[in-house]
Amino acid sequence: MAGLIIAPRARIFHGHEWIYATEIKKAFGNPQPGDVITLKDFRDRPLGSAIYNPQSQIVARRFSRRKQDLDLDFFTRRIQQAIEHRQRRGIDDTLARLVWSESDGIPGLIVDRYGDHLSVQTLTLAMDQRKELIRDALLALLSPKSIVLRNDSPYRKAEGMEPGIEMLHGENPGPFQVRANDLTFEIDLFDGQKTGLYLDQLQSHAEVAKLAKGKRVLDCFTNQGGFALACAKAGAAKVTAVDVSASACEAARKNAEVNGVEIDVIEHNVFDFLKHAKPDYDLIILDPPSFTRNKKTLMDAMRGYKEIHLRSLKLLEKGGILSTFCCSHHASRELYLENIVDASIDAKKSLRLVAEHSQRADHPILLSIPETGYLKGFTAEVIASR
Repeated sequence: MAGLIIAPRARIFHGHEWIYATEIKKAFGNPQPGDVITLKDFRDRPLGSAIYNPQSQIVARRFSRRKQDLDLDFFTRRIQQAIEHRQRRGIDDTLARLVWSESDGIPGLIVDRYGDHLSVQTLTLAMDQRKELIRDALLALLSPKSIVLRNDSPYRKAEGMEPGIEMLHGENPGPFQVRANDLTFEIDLFDGQKTGLYLDQLQSHAEVAKLAKGKRVLDCFTNQGGFALACAKAGAAKVTAVDVSASACEAARKNAEVNGVEIDVIEHNVFDFLKHAKPDYDLIILDPPSFTRNKKTLMDAMRGYKEIHLRSLKLLEKGGILSTFCCSHHASRELYLENIVDASIDAKKSLRLVAEHSQRADHPILLSIPETGYLKGFTAEVIASR
């Protein structure tokens, strides 16, 4: 089998599973893009099996510490293990991320389940080349009515692949409804924006909603109303939801109608809205899309986070609550927390931590791969200045 000899001090010797070009001492056996290759250390000792793509910045991703092939048996076994993990964690596996890439030992494969329908992403070349095997494993394990190959992610370009959406099995299910946190959401796996329901935030929706009863709530970057609907259902006095997307706002209004709750949905740029808003809120939620996808733009992103934190804190009086989230793994927990503190100093507000949030357990985190833990959130209360 073709493979790579890894240079000393590479991150793989410290538990990480990725190999960068600068960490390769030499290649042998003429490996081809998408191949399963063997890894060896500089003393010719085996390190396991990996997928290979020289077009990617991450040239190889290890998926096993022994000799292993990506056949139907492999996919069936690993996916079954991933499902059983979620079941042990008490996650409803009929509405969950069933496979989360490296966290489940299948680099570049994401499988989200919405009842009888699956949304699949193949974000590495090796997974994309084996999508029929993945389909067959999913059909054997779950018997879904449809499988949508939702490959519109910009991350595919890093692997030299074009984005696109197609059916991998069955017919396009069109819009349909699912239940989460005692709320009904409309899902569109084929034509919708990010399906319309963020599975990683379902736990946070419930956690923040517990604080909403009787409060005037502002949900910024509402998308299709996840936080807003949860807060309204929990008994908020008034809920205002803001998003720049017209289609997202329309979906939020429709979801509110379906659930029999009242929210005021405003189509507006959140930065401008916060700049001109009046201090009429007791709980402000900030759940923006990622402001950065790479380290080069990280500082620009942090300035954006600082701006919305500062403007939000200026709208909150003593006892007011700010709940803020970041979904970029490039912004560490410590950096994001520091950003909130800096904004509180500029706003002349003292904050007390109420809760810390993370991605739901169906998005498991590998301690040796920090990139698998991307979502962080903090809920803080404005207290009297000391």
